[in-house]
Amino acid sequence: MRAGSVGIPRILPCNRGRSRRVVQAMDHSALLDRARTKGVNPFVYWIVRALFQPFFHLYFRLSRVGREHVPQEGPVIFAANHRSFLDPFIIATLARRPIYFVAKKELFEKRLTAWFLNSLGAFPVDRGNGDGDAMATARAILERGDGVLIFPEGTRVRPGTLGAPRRGVGRLALETGAPVVPVAIIGTETIRRGWRIRPHKVRVRAGSPLRFPTVQTPSPELAAAVTERIWPCVSLQWEWLGGLPPIRRAAVIGAGSWGTAMAVALQRAGVAVDLGCRTADQAAALAGARENAAYLPGVTLDAGITVGRAADLDLTAHDLVVLAVPTRALPATIAAHGEHITARSGVLVLSKGLVGHDPEHPVSPSDYVAQRCSARAVACLAGPGHAADALAAGASLVAASADRGFARQLAELLQRCDLDVSTTTDITGAELAGAAKNAAVLAASAAASAGPNAAGAAAGKVFAEVDAYARRRGARPETFAGLAGAGDLVATVVAAGSRNRRAGELLAAGVPGHDIAPRLGQAVESLDALPLLATAIAAEGLEAPTLAGLAAVVDGRADADAWARGVTTPTKTTRRRAA
Repeated sequence: MRAGSVGIPRILPCNRGRSRRVVQAMDHSALLDRARTKGVNPFVYWIVRALFQPFFHLYFRLSRVGREHVPQEGPVIFAANHRSFLDPFIIATLARRPIYFVAKKELFEKRLTAWFLNSLGAFPVDRGNGDGDAMATARAILERGDGVLIFPEGTRVRPGTLGAPRRGVGRLALETGAPVVPVAIIGTETIRRGWRIRPHKVRVRAGSPLRFPTVQTPSPELAAAVTERIWPCVSLQWEWLGGLPPIRRAAVIGAGSWGTAMAVALQRAGVAVDLGCRTADQAAALAGARENAAYLPGVTLDAGITVGRAADLDLTAHDLVVLAVPTRALPATIAAHGEHITARSGVLVLSKGLVGHDPEHPVSPSDYVAQRCSARAVACLAGPGHAADALAAGASLVAASADRGFARQLAELLQRCDLDVSTTTDITGAELAGAAKNAAVLAASAAASAGPNAAGAAAGKVFAEVDAYARRRGARPETFAGLAGAGDLVATVVAAGSRNRRAGELLAAGVPGHDIAPRLGQAVESLDALPLLATAIAAEGLEAPTLAGLAAVVDGRADADAWARGVTTPTKTTRRRAA
C-alpha cells in the first residue's frame, strides 16, 4: 500500500515538527536535570580545561586581574559582559573549580554537542521567554554551593560599549543570597573571523563581590533595582580594561538649528550637555531665554543643558564632541578646538558638503576632522532630519562611522530620545549622499522656471553625477538609495523651510550666488559645496555636465535661465545613443 492509504498512516510534516520539538524539550529537561543533580563530567571538564587554559595564555596572551576577589568555595554568581562564544571558557579560568553557565538552547540541538557542553557546565536557556526551568537550575546549582556565570546583556554585544542588562541576575541574587562578582572581558570580540580563531590579546578582570539580602519572591522592580546596582560595577571593570565608556557628557559646538536640537536630544537621552555659542552675547541671550528663538523657536532648553561661549569649553572633559557648524566654518572651528579634542572623545560631525580648505583638493568633513584631532572615532549623521520636526515627531537617521562600535553607541544613545537610528560603516557614501541631496534640491528649484520636467531632470542628473563620483570613491549603492540619499532628498523637497530650495529659487530669480546666504540669514551648504564637487568630480575624470553648469551659475559664470533650458536639451551623446 501507499503511505497515507488504509493501514499505513501518513506522518504529516506538522507532526514531524511537533515530534522534534517534544524530543528537544525532553533532551533539554535531561540536560537541566543533569546540571542540577550531577554537575559537570569531571573527566571531560578537567581534561578540556588542562588543554584550554595553556592555549588561552599562549595564543591570546590571557591576562587575569582580580582573582583574589573570587570566592574559592560556596555559592557565587559571576555577572559578566558577553562578547564571544569563548567568554564562558575564559572567565572560568578565574576560579579553581567548575563554573556553570547558561547558553542559548539552539546550541544544544545536536546530541553530541549538547552532551559535550553540558559536561563542561553549560545548560540551555530559552532566551527572551523568561525561562523558569533555567532559573530553577541556576538556583539549584547555587544552593549546593557551586558558581554560576550569568551574562545580563542576554546576548553577545560585539562592537561598542556595554549593552543594557536584564533583571534576571538581580532576581537570582535576591532569591539565593549568593555574592555577585562583577566581571568584564575584553578582546574576545575580535578573535574570530568566520571559522578562523585569530591571536589577540584578551584580558579579564573581576571586582569585589556584591552582597544582597535574601528575598524569597522579589518583585520585578526590586530585581531591576539590584541589577542596576550590579551593572555599574561590571562597567567599572570594563572601563578599567580600556573598554569603550558610555557617553555621559557631551559638548555641542554651534548653536544653530541642528546644534540646538542635538543638545536637546542628548539631554533627553540623559547626557549632560554643554552648548557652545559663537559669541558671548549669543550665549548670554540663549542662557537667559532658555530658547533659541532665531533658529529653533518653541523648544525649551532644560537645566541639563549648560550654555556658554564655545571658546570657553574644556573639551578634555567630554565623551562626545558634536560639531554643528556650517562646512565653511569647519576649518576655523577645528583650528580653535581640534587640539583640545582628546583620545577619550568621539566626534560627531553634522556639517554637510565638502571642505574647501584647499580648493584644488576638497575633502569630506569627517576626513578633515579626523586628520586634525586625536579623537578615538569620527562619525557623521545622515538622513531626513530637519531639526524641529525631529524633536517633535521623530526622524529616521543614519549614524555613519568607520568605527562600528562608535556608530552603534551613537545609535543607541539617540534611540533613547525616540529617534530611529541605523548604522553604517559607509561614511564616504553617507556624507556624499548628503552633499548630493543638497545639490539636487538646489538644481530642482533653480530649474523650476523651465517647468517641472526640467526641475526633475536637473535633480535626477545632479544626484546621479554625485552618485557616480561617490562609487568611484568606494561608496555603496544602497547608501544613496536609502535614508542618507533618496530619503533625505524627498524630505528636503517637501520641507517648507528648506534653505537649499529657497536658494535655488533666488538663483533662478537672478540673485548672485554670493548674495543668497546673507539674504536668507543662514548658511546654504549647497552653494559652498557645488564648486568643490565640480572640482572633485573633474579630478576623478568623470563627466558631470549638469552639476558643472549649475556650479557655473552659482559662481556667476553662466545664466540660470539658459542652464535650466539646457537641462532637457539633447546632447550629442544622447543623439548618438538614440541613433
